[in-house]
Amino acid sequence: MQELLERFNSGILITPNVDHLMKLQKDREFYKVYQKAQYVVLDSRILYFLMKLIRKPVKAVIPGSDLLPSFCQHHQHNNDIKIFLLGAASGVADEAMRRINDRVGREIVVGAHSPSYGFENNDSECLEILRIINETDANVLAIGVGAPKQEKWLAKYFGLLPKVKMGMAIGATIDFEAGHIERAPRIFQVCGMEWFYRMCQEPKRLWRRYLVDDTGILVYMLKQKLGLYHNPFA
Repeated sequence: MQELLERFNSGILITPNVDHLMKLQKDREFYKVYQKAQYVVLDSRILYFLMKLIRKPVKAVIPGSDLLPSFCQHHQHNNDIKIFLLGAASGVADEAMRRINDRVGREIVVGAHSPSYGFENNDSECLEILRIINETDANVLAIGVGAPKQEKWLAKYFGLLPKVKMGMAIGATIDFEAGHIERAPRIFQVCGMEWFYRMCQEPKRLWRRYLVDDTGILVYMLKQKLGLYHNPFA
């Protein structure tokens, strides 16, 4: 984490998990976003364990929900860092901004906006969001609207945000920061069961993702281990 915080000063940062890897097998646009990202930081202890098993270990797991608060704390006294939060339900991003600023002790978050459902397909709303961000002094954009939507939006519009030097896709982190959704206890995080805790919080929305769609990762990892995996977009 400390190494990342010291190095991350420009570009787009994305945080892959099991769901990302499954979507990457079928979504060429999402795959292209991954190829262009400057930082790809693992956000899954399940993947961390699986990659160890296939002897492709990574250095550390750095979830977006840990990264944003650590980033804010790291830049607590750096007045040059100013963050904009984009995501979550109406009012949630504003509450996250208030809580973060109270904790840090300064207005490190200078703006927040909660877009409408399906905003990414509405050009006029996207232009309005760009206007809102550009009217602030934000040079960091933290977007949390779910994958692959957040990564695609960030990659598409990053160049239209001249003041923004850093962009990070952070999933449900804005909800966590606002206290809108409770993060899993530490024991669930350490043993790789945070997904189960989240599924119990939102079973209707998440059960299929975790229990059906994402289980295919075991097949892909086995193929990787045996040298049989084929990149569909290579």
